[in-house]
Amino acid sequence: MKNSVKLILVGSVAGAVTGLLGAGGGMLLVPLLGLVSDFEPRQIFAASVCIIIPVCVASVISTWRSGIPWDILLPYLIGSCGGGVLAGAFGKKIPTKWLHRILGIMILWGGVRYLC
Repeated sequence: MKNSVKLILVGSVAGAVTGLLGAGGGMLLVPLLGLVSDFEPRQIFAASVCIIIPVCVASVISTWRSGIPWDILLPYLIGSCGGGVLAGAFGKKIPTKWLHRILGIMILWGGVRYLC
């Protein structure tokens, strides 16, 4: 039960960050799940993807009336789904150590980009 509460809190943080900022919840999930779960590193990455999908759907639904330009976003969504499928297929072949490094670089790049 204690672990469930921690996981609910982690999910709430990821959902709040994604809802408020439009991104970032998935990047928070990986380190937070590492702290509060017994998952293996590869399971943490997979769980993060599985968790963030409904969070993103909830964010889309909650902002539906804000005038989302679907004609512009639809090609991007198709491409990103294809990229996700490819990453899922080939990600298993990338050592966990490198997945952590890639995630860290992406977090740093995003942070610097938004600060400048």
